[in-house]
Amino acid sequence: MNVSLRARTAAAVLTAGLCLAASACTNSGNDSAGSDKSASADNSAAAQQTDSPTASASGPACTYQTYGGGVPKLDITDGKTIVGFSQSESTSNPFRATETKSIENEAKAKGVKLIERNANADVNAQNSQIEDMIAQGAKVLIVAPENSDGLGPALAQAKSKKIPVLTIDRTVTGTACGDFIAFIGSDFYGQAQIAADDLGTATNGTAHVAVLTGTPGNNVSTDRTKGFNDEIKKKYPNIKVVASQTANFTQTDGQKVMEQLLQAHSDINAVYAENDEMALGALQAIKSAGKTPGKDIKVVSIDGTQQAVQDVASGALVADIETNPRFGPLAIQSLENFYGTTGVPADVIIKDGHFTSANAKQALSQGLVY
Repeated sequence: MNVSLRARTAAAVLTAGLCLAASACTNSGNDSAGSDKSASADNSAAAQQTDSPTASASGPACTYQTYGGGVPKLDITDGKTIVGFSQSESTSNPFRATETKSIENEAKAKGVKLIERNANADVNAQNSQIEDMIAQGAKVLIVAPENSDGLGPALAQAKSKKIPVLTIDRTVTGTACGDFIAFIGSDFYGQAQIAADDLGTATNGTAHVAVLTGTPGNNVSTDRTKGFNDEIKKKYPNIKVVASQTANFTQTDGQKVMEQLLQAHSDINAVYAENDEMALGALQAIKSAGKTPGKDIKVVSIDGTQQAVQDVASGALVADIETNPRFGPLAIQSLENFYGTTGVPADVIIKDGHFTSANAKQALSQGLVY
């Protein structure tokens, strides 16, 4: 994601929290988002993804006629065309569970014949599974990449067989409308800027911060690290990052790494976790060290899972920036646009909520978390 896109998206992300005050936030680009067929707890209109009107259209629209020199036109809702969905990580993670359910629900609602595979955080397995889905007859793919650089073999095979690939929640190396249709996801750089500002406000601009970074090798962790560091450097001269270490987006590693960092840096009084799983692990480590999260150590996170937003409501977390995993309606609609005349822009950036002490309880009661 380029800097100009990040700048345009940051404002959109900041305003996304306004959805929390509304009875429903529907996707203006997808009529089915609010339909009865999609009205499950995890796929309701109120919680549904919406794309940003100011930053969603990045790059020329891609259609089946322009993708990689042209691919066959398909009707993905005919009940015969096979759409493959490659999930990167275990559905024990609330984000992945909600993402998978959203894809499944929308496929069922639209009459899409879906086959699925889960790589369980193994990029080699994901390559093999994508190749297997192609062998099973998949004619178009929705892929949640394990990392940004590791899917070259699978993408090359898909391209050689004129099978388009739509990427969601993480990017892949390559060219939009050549190697993949488009990227649908959050403004990760902008999320991190908001997290930095939340922490700056909570600490009155003075803190020693530990940063728990995500799995190396994907754009999410890269952008969330850079966005936070850039914002701190720009606005908060008295906030110092005293430690930064990967905890691989997992709760177990989050706890283990945080325990080590607290032993090595007794002056830590703030934590930035690049996802909720690591934040929940950090909270446990802080408590085990005899300190009180929210009082002795301020913690900010990104994701918007139910447990983390509950921790915002209780005061254990300062704030949590949402990463909305409900990709189903927007992904399926994007494929319909791809095979139609509208096309899909290179980057479809979604609006995300911003959970704070002012709105966390309301968000929980309205079912806006996952």
